[in-house]
Amino acid sequence: MRLRRESMLRHPSRTQTNDSSRTSIINLRMPTIFTHPAVPLALAVGLGRNAIPSRLLTAGVAASILPDVDVVAFSLGVPYGSAFGHRGFTHSLAFAAAVGFVGALFHRALGSTRIRAAAFLFLATASHGALDALTTGGSAIAFLWPWSEARYFAPVQVIEVSPIGLRRFLSQRGVDVILSELAWVWSTCALAALLLRLAQRVALAFKQSPA
Repeated sequence: MRLRRESMLRHPSRTQTNDSSRTSIINLRMPTIFTHPAVPLALAVGLGRNAIPSRLLTAGVAASILPDVDVVAFSLGVPYGSAFGHRGFTHSLAFAAAVGFVGALFHRALGSTRIRAAAFLFLATASHGALDALTTGGSAIAFLWPWSEARYFAPVQVIEVSPIGLRRFLSQRGVDVILSELAWVWSTCALAALLLRLAQRVALAFKQSPA
């Protein structure tokens, strides 16, 4: 899938619209915190508990949310378009690889193998940026940091973005966001989990069938 490069300068409405960091945080949009774990949960359901034990799944759910720790950048006065701003380096593939590496180091504590822990945590973390790239607002994603500070959206943006703030979320806007995420993210992840499960059963059936 070809990514669409976005210039932060050409889309001021998608970036910081006020010099106040507080206003910037309120205007910031993303998928809800409840939806980012959909990817690691789908992988866990599809691959089964033997492949993804509960401790690794818990770490994967945390990893899928971790990239949004960068919202603290607004409180520190870091510009939205900076590599250290929102949807910057913590949303990159390099950051996801670093999380996977840490997972490999602690694979025993996670009840898994090095490769499986690293791969699962990499996918869980990288999925955050991938979902953000599918949203209809906010800034684009610095997938290629530190090699490039260019930011990218997916060619098709279909997920309604959620404003930060309980008051805005508990409104018709919040309902629209939840319905959008159910349609585009949760249903897709549920289908992927089902197909993974089915593929495993088919593979097992072929393995057990007589030659």
